[in-house]
Amino acid sequence: MPQSVQVRNIHELYYLRTQKAQPKMEQSEKRLKKQLRVCVATCNRADYSKLAPIMFGIKSHPEIFDLEVVVLGSHLIDDYGNTFRMIEQDEFDIGSKLHTIVRGEDEAAMVESVGLALVKLPDVLQRLAPDILLVHGDRFDALALATAAALMNIRILHLEGGEVSGTIDDSIRHAISKLAHYHAVCTRSAERHLISMCEDHSRILLAGCPSYDKLLSAHQRDYYIDIIKSWLGDAVKEQDYIVALQHPVTTDIKNSIKIYELMLDALISFNKKTLVLFPNIDAGSKEMVRVMRRKGIEQHPNFRAVKHVPFDQFIQLVAHAGCMIGNSSCGVREAGAFGTPVINLGTRQTGRETGENVLHVRDADTHNKIYHALELQFGKRYPCSKIYGDGNAVQRILKFMQTIDLSEPLQKKFCFPSVKECISQDIDHILETQSALAVDLGGTNLRVAIISMKVYSYHRVHTSSQSDGEGKVVKKYIQLNPKTFEERIELILTMCKQAMADAVHLNCRILGVGVSTGGRVNPQDGIVLHSTKLINEWSSVDIRTPLSSALHLPVWVDNDGNCAALAERKFGHGKGIENFVTIITGTGIGGGIIQHNELIHGSTFCAAELGHIVVSLEGPECMCGSHGCIEAYSSGLALQREAKRLHDEDLLLMEGMTVNNKEQVNAIHLIDAACLGNSKAESVLHTAGTALGLGIVNILHMINPSLVILSGVLAAHYENPVRQVISQRALLSAQDTKVMVSELEDPALLGAASMVLDYTTRRTY
Repeated sequence: MPQSVQVRNIHELYYLRTQKAQPKMEQSEKRLKKQLRVCVATCNRADYSKLAPIMFGIKSHPEIFDLEVVVLGSHLIDDYGNTFRMIEQDEFDIGSKLHTIVRGEDEAAMVESVGLALVKLPDVLQRLAPDILLVHGDRFDALALATAAALMNIRILHLEGGEVSGTIDDSIRHAISKLAHYHAVCTRSAERHLISMCEDHSRILLAGCPSYDKLLSAHQRDYYIDIIKSWLGDAVKEQDYIVALQHPVTTDIKNSIKIYELMLDALISFNKKTLVLFPNIDAGSKEMVRVMRRKGIEQHPNFRAVKHVPFDQFIQLVAHAGCMIGNSSCGVREAGAFGTPVINLGTRQTGRETGENVLHVRDADTHNKIYHALELQFGKRYPCSKIYGDGNAVQRILKFMQTIDLSEPLQKKFCFPSVKECISQDIDHILETQSALAVDLGGTNLRVAIISMKVYSYHRVHTSSQSDGEGKVVKKYIQLNPKTFEERIELILTMCKQAMADAVHLNCRILGVGVSTGGRVNPQDGIVLHSTKLINEWSSVDIRTPLSSALHLPVWVDNDGNCAALAERKFGHGKGIENFVTIITGTGIGGGIIQHNELIHGSTFCAAELGHIVVSLEGPECMCGSHGCIEAYSSGLALQREAKRLHDEDLLLMEGMTVNNKEQVNAIHLIDAACLGNSKAESVLHTAGTALGLGIVNILHMINPSLVILSGVLAAHYENPVRQVISQRALLSAQDTKVMVSELEDPALLGAASMVLDYTTRRTY
C-alpha cells in the first residue's frame, strides 16, 4: 500500500493530475484585481468528501483565490471520529473550529444545535469577511450557515441543491437553496427543480458531483486489496463482503430503528463479512447504536463496526464490495460509479435519481424481505453510472466562481413564472448538450459517432439533416472492422475514448453508449447471441461489460434493425406514431417493430427478423439456409448475385455502361441497367420489389401497423413497387397503410444513440 501521506492527499494528487491534462486558465482571468476570498464551511465527514476536491482546486490557484476553512458540527465530536483531523492531514489551515452540536441525538437537540451555530457564526463570518461562502447539501448545520451568511449579506454558493431524497432533508435543502445566491448542481433534474423553484437560471451551474472527479480513477488503483484487508481482515476477498450504512429518518424515528434492527438480523443470517459504519448525528442515532450493541455487532466475528473510514479508503471499500446496504446517499450516488449492487432500505433516498444498481426495499418491515434482497443483489455487477458526474465538476465550479460579479446587487431575483426551457451555464457559459456515443458494427466498417439530443444555432459542426433540432451527428469516426474479437473490442474502446475526449471540447455531455450490430441480440444483458455471416467471431459475446467497465458509462446493445426503428421513433417519421414497422433494405433485409410505442423483441429476441419471411416455397436459397426468404430476393447481396449472373451472360451492360476489370459488379449496376431500359434487369428488380411487397403485406395482416418506413440504400427503389403490391394484395382494411422512405442519414447510429438518450433523460426504454 502507498505511504499514508500519499493516500491522505489523494484529492490533491488527483486534482494536480487533471490540471496537467486541462488547458491553462486564460491569462486575462488570472490577472484579477484582487483575490476572491472563498470560505468553505464543512460540518461532517460526508460533506467534506464533496468539498475537499474543490478546496484543493482553490488551493492550487493562490493567485486567484484566498481560501478560508471553517469546521463545525460532528467533525469535532469524539464519538463520530474527530474527523476534523483528516482536514488537517490534508494540509488545510482551519481558520475556525466551532463546537455547535448539542448532544442528545433527538429532535430538540437538532434545533438547539442550529441555534448554537447561529450564535457563534456571526463573529467568525464578520472576521473572515468572505466574498463567497460555499455551503453543501442538506444538513441542519448547513441551514445555520446559510441563514447566518444571508443575513450578513455574504454571497452563498450552494452545492447539490435541487435534489430530492424523500425525507426532512428535502425541506432543509430547498430552504438553503432559497437563501443561496448561486447554485452548483449535479444532475439535469436538480437543475430543473431549481428553475421550477423560481431560481435564476443564469446563476445555476450544472457541474456534476465534485467527488466523482476522483471516483472514476479510484476504481483503477491496485492497492484496494490492502485497504480491504486492513478493515476486514486478511481472509476477505474482493466482492465477498458487505458495506452497511444506515441513518435515522428524523420524521419517522421509530420505524428507522425497526428497519435498522431487521437489517442487522438479516446480515447476521446472511453470514458474510460486513463493515458497519455508525449512523450520523441525526435524531434517533443514539437508539440505533444501542440496537447495534445489544445485538453484539462490535464483538461478532463477521462484523467490523467503525465510527469513521477516510473517504478515499471508503470509496475503495464500496467499489469492490459484493453489496452495499442501508440508506446512505453514497449508495445511490457514488456506488453507481462502480456498478456496485446497492440495497436501499426505507424511504430515505427514494426520491433520488439512481442507476440500475439500486434495489429499493421501501417497506423493509420483515427480516425475510431484506434477506431476499441480499440474495438478489450480493455479488452482482452493474454498468457503471455517470448520472451524478463526469469527472469535470471542480473545473466547472472554479470557472463559475470567477464569473461572479461582486459589484452586482446582492439582492436575489426570483424568476416568475418558472422557466420552460432548461438552460444552464457550464465552464464556457455555453449549454453542454445531452449526448450519446453511438457504435455501429457493420460487416465492413466500424463507426462511432457523438450524437447530441438538442442543437443550438451556434453549433456549426453538425452534419445531419434533421430539421427539428434533435438527433444531430456532431462528429463521426470510421475504421475498417477488424476480423478478431480482441482486435474489434480494442478498436471500439480506442474510438470511444477519442470521441469522449473530443466531446469535452464540443460541449457535449456523454450520457452513455449505444451499440448497433447485426444478428440476434439479447438487449437485457448486452450480449450478441448469434451474429450475421458478415461479422465473424461475434457470437455469444458480452459487449456491455468490457465497454462499461473501461468507459465508466452505461451501455445499451441491440440489433441494427431494432435500432433503425428506434431512430425513426425518436427522430424520424415514426415520431408520435403508436404502431409502425421499419424495413431496412441494404446488404441484407432487416427491420424493427414498434407496437403501442414499445419496441418488440420477442421471447428469444428474434422478433422483426423481417428479411426471413418466406414469400415463395421454391425460391432461391437464403444465407439463413432456408429458401424463398425476402432477403434471398430483395437484399443488396441478392441483387448483386443477379447482376453478376446477367453480366456473366453478357446481358447486363447497356450502351454507355462500363465495368472496370477490377470493379465488382453490384446492385447499382443492375439498377443503372434497368433505368437504361434493360428488360432483364427490370425483371429482376420487379421480382425483388414484389417479394418485398408480399412480405410487407404479410406484416400488415399480422400486426396491422399504421405506417411502414423503408430505410437503407435501396429504399427509394422499392417504394413504388411495395405500394403497388399492397394495393393489389392486401386486405381492403390494410390498403391505406402509409409507406414512406426514411429521411434519416444514419438510422443505425441514431437508433443506438436513442437507446441512451431515451433511458438517461426519460427512463422510457
